[in-house]
Amino acid sequence: MNPESSLNQSSTTPQIKTTALYSLPASFYRWQVFGLLISGLVFLWLSRNEQLDWAISNAWYDAASGHFPWQNNYWLDLINHRLLKQIVIVGAVLTLFWGIYRRSARLIVAMLLIGIGPLVVGILKATSAHSCPWDLIEYGGKAMSFPLFGTVPALPGPGRCFPGGHASSGFAIMALFFLFYPQRPRLAWWCWWGGIALGMLMGFGQIMRGAHFLTHNLWAGWWVWLSQLAIYWTVSGYWRRKTR
Repeated sequence: MNPESSLNQSSTTPQIKTTALYSLPASFYRWQVFGLLISGLVFLWLSRNEQLDWAISNAWYDAASGHFPWQNNYWLDLINHRLLKQIVIVGAVLTLFWGIYRRSARLIVAMLLIGIGPLVVGILKATSAHSCPWDLIEYGGKAMSFPLFGTVPALPGPGRCFPGGHASSGFAIMALFFLFYPQRPRLAWWCWWGGIALGMLMGFGQIMRGAHFLTHNLWAGWWVWLSQLAIYWTVSGYWRRKTR
């Protein structure tokens, strides 16, 4: 090998490792689809009669006063409902601009994936007939409750509460997996688990306030990861064909 070409290759390799998109093997997607299928079946089982949802939400509801005591808690609203979400959004936008400045395709795609998950959840939520717990008759509201695939009542209420939109902002951090894998797979998986933890944390804060049921948040995470996988598979496949 020509020494000069070897030097040029070594000088460009780090740039490729940090900026170029890569394709994940078909086996990876097969395992992810299998995991989504299994978790989806579990979530369907939990949603069949919502017993777990009601049991958890009942613990945060005060029947004597007829409301959720944490619903208007200042600190819970400030830290969990506003600051955490704003940090994710601002951080993703700033990092996106940095990726555009550095012409890092991988960084750009990862930040766009952070936005695509909440977007998909937001669309599903906007078309949902399921109302939030604090709107339900059982919790002092006027809306009717019904299982996930149950018959929609004639007057279901305001709806627009399924899946959990707020939790999706935390789950969106799972997109960082695609930024670091495969060069740093351990960090990539830590980011993936971190996204799940943040999504569940933000979602639980909403459960405390009476804004969502547990399964609302579980399904939010499911849809976020499905959409991120699908978009990355599409974009990376197009990138691979384009650079051949």
